[in-house]
Amino acid sequence: MSEPLKLVLPQPAEDKAAAHTRRAFLFKLSVALNAAVGAVHAVPLVGYLLGTALKKIACDWITLGSIADFPVGETRLANFVSPVATFDDGDTARTVCWVRRISDQQFQVFAINCAHLGCPVRWFAQSKLFLCPCHGGAYYEDGSRASGPPERSLFEYRYQLAGNWLQIHAGDMPTLATQASCSKPKPLTQISPATAEAASPRSVWPA
Repeated sequence: MSEPLKLVLPQPAEDKAAAHTRRAFLFKLSVALNAAVGAVHAVPLVGYLLGTALKKIACDWITLGSIADFPVGETRLANFVSPVATFDDGDTARTVCWVRRISDQQFQVFAINCAHLGCPVRWFAQSKLFLCPCHGGAYYEDGSRASGPPERSLFEYRYQLAGNWLQIHAGDMPTLATQASCSKPKPLTQISPATAEAASPRSVWPA
């Protein structure tokens, strides 16, 4: 027996439109997901390309406040925003330092971090000492080491007076490695070639 014929009805226009809309939506969704993945992978590359610009910003001077805010003979806490902070750093972009005013025009600005392992130090005016709560490090009022694990004094920021304002060079953490990171490069030392006489000295034996 021959199989009965099946009647194939044409697909309604509404179903075709729905299928087309679904395909378009899935296509757009896949494009958006690929773009998002590409943007995530591009972040390190953009950071690398902007590294030079960030280093330039790091050489800026930051204003801590009026010099009248720091009386002579006192040590006070000052706040500033890191010049290399990004929009998503939030409160972590805020940094503090200790400002000691020695005389009318002379200051010392200390990093709050202990030179041992970086814990924040506190100033005690009664004993005139900076004390680290983590491992017992102690520093005199001039930042020099008094006792404890630290092997050196507190790190200091470079400062300058701009009129009645106190500014510090705060682009990066003041450490031995970054002390001259924004200074002008030193000229190379020219080494003169040795003369023939100096290159082959004759041994002189006493008679």
